[in-house]
Amino acid sequence: MIKNIKTINDFNFNNQIALLRVDFNVPVNKYYKIIDDTRIQYTIPTIQKIISENGKVILISHFGRPKGIPSERDSLKFLIPFLSKKLKKTINFCENCIGENVKKQINELKNGEILLLENLRFYKEEEEENKNFAFELSKLGNIYVNDAFGASHRSHASITILPKFFGEKKCIGFLMQKEIKFLNKFLSKKNNNPITILLGGAKISSKIDIIENLIDFADYILIGGGMSYPFIKINGGKIGNSIIENNNKIEKILKIIFNKCQKKNILHLPKDVIIANSFKNTKNTKIVPIHSIPNGWMGLDIGPASIKYFCDIIKKSKTILWNGPVGVFEFSNFSLGTRSIAKIIAQTTEKGAFSLVGGGDSIASLKMEGYDKKISYLSTGGGAFLESLKNKILPGIKAIKK
Repeated sequence: MIKNIKTINDFNFNNQIALLRVDFNVPVNKYYKIIDDTRIQYTIPTIQKIISENGKVILISHFGRPKGIPSERDSLKFLIPFLSKKLKKTINFCENCIGENVKKQINELKNGEILLLENLRFYKEEEEENKNFAFELSKLGNIYVNDAFGASHRSHASITILPKFFGEKKCIGFLMQKEIKFLNKFLSKKNNNPITILLGGAKISSKIDIIENLIDFADYILIGGGMSYPFIKINGGKIGNSIIENNNKIEKILKIIFNKCQKKNILHLPKDVIIANSFKNTKNTKIVPIHSIPNGWMGLDIGPASIKYFCDIIKKSKTILWNGPVGVFEFSNFSLGTRSIAKIIAQTTEKGAFSLVGGGDSIASLKMEGYDKKISYLSTGGGAFLESLKNKILPGIKAIKK
């Protein structure tokens, strides 16, 4: 996946202006305090290399979903104090992404200095993959660096069109290198069995292709969270009011996948679930078999038998991939399943297994329990991480290839 791609080590940035596409779309609380700074932390070495070599850094990123309408709520200004502290440098800020004002500020920048531009998504052209917008952005630097793995599955102007204007002077940063390296490492673990893949979260539509692609790769595919209910439903189970994507097309594909997995005996679903009669952090709960959820009740976490069943499989695994919580873990009464999974993956990694965890919620649960440092690799991209598992070259990586 990394052949024919220039990396940041192929360039010296002395007197150069690096247009650095980062993914600083980080989760924040209502006071704009960063909840998980993994994406920023992984990009710091890329920024440091450029400024240590006497280059100028122009940071471009998106944040939130402003849909082309500038707003205070989605401004990148909140990043300035955080980045200044991390880099021990003044961070200059520009309230535009293109235009004379930006060019003027870049001209005034000294070597070794950093300029953060405002949210790319304040321009509707970014998500429209607009060539003119990309061309205007290209005037701001002379080396393009993509270190935004989390956005590299998007066909957006700054990801797929912008690199085309840089000819040979484009590359990936250290974060991207790391992501590609560890995904390759995971996909090369065919002989390091057993290989266990645990997929959770609410939506199954985004993960159907992955399950299909990994049937011949994995020894165990564990399905938890909202993703398990469609499987229970197609097999005639009662799922009550559990959250589910109602889609006949999805059901047909799931039946095919289920039958393929059954032949190999690799698909494993929860045995029991903790149910509630409302979607809130209630103590009014019951534990029932997953195929017998009464009407008016919904499954919000895997139950004790499921925790033991999943943990026993993970314990004997040599290679583990995890994406998505197995319950509504942000509600403390429905977090035990996800916390137990986080703990057993950390413990199994400490005993020598290789673990790869992707997706904001999975990483957040690891951090809540203090297990994040015990995992082989935390991926900064949710959607990009999943797209990579479909054996596809991400649009952002394709755009850098020679």
